[in-house]
Amino acid sequence: MATIFEASSFHFNPPAQLAWARRVLIKPHASVGVPYPVTTSSALIESVISGIRRVTDAEILIADGTRNGTPIYPVYESLKYNFNRVLLLDVKDSIFLELENPLVEFYATGTFWVPNLVLRSDFLISIAPFHVVDGGGRFTIANLLGLLPLSARKGHDLPEYQGLKGLEIEKVLADLYFTLPFDMGILEARQRFDYDQDVDAGTATQYGKIIVGEPYEVDLLAARLVGEQPEHLALIERGKQMLVEAEAA
Repeated sequence: MATIFEASSFHFNPPAQLAWARRVLIKPHASVGVPYPVTTSSALIESVISGIRRVTDAEILIADGTRNGTPIYPVYESLKYNFNRVLLLDVKDSIFLELENPLVEFYATGTFWVPNLVLRSDFLISIAPFHVVDGGGRFTIANLLGLLPLSARKGHDLPEYQGLKGLEIEKVLADLYFTLPFDMGILEARQRFDYDQDVDAGTATQYGKIIVGEPYEVDLLAARLVGEQPEHLALIERGKQMLVEAEAA
């Protein structure tokens, strides 16, 4: 289930299971040194951290990676990601492990290479800005792409997410949802940010909302607000049904 909150009065209310966590991983959208609405705001992350601290003294990790493979720490600094007792990590420095997609009939890939810090964390939160790209939503599930390793750069091209070159991104996102089961998605919809492919040419409009819940439910609700459902959400719905049928067989 997903819930819409007014951004002006939002305070993160942690779910009961967070009280049992000993390590919490927060995945923001922080791949470039450009402030909200391009990236996740430090103010929202601070609110989430404060909420976590009210119920547990768990270790809190924040992890992301740059799209071009350069170190992310200068980006964290420019975004003012400076939080007490929080460990800031660069995804590319992780040990990557191959995880199997639980879907027998997968859409794009049967496995993903993911950082071990995901497996070592008890509660996983994806916090993403409200992006609409080419008319379609890119929300908390699409934000998980930043956890994948990058291939080596070729010439002046951006490196590809490892092993996924040539695969349809909507199918990749559906598979990624099942392979990386994040506990919570938080969509920072204080503003809606629309762009085609060039972020620098994007336009922001006031929206005044925060959406919180299970990542698929959050993204589905956000897609309804946009008025267009990304293909990967329909594929996830079909995948959920496949798992139910497999369990019943």
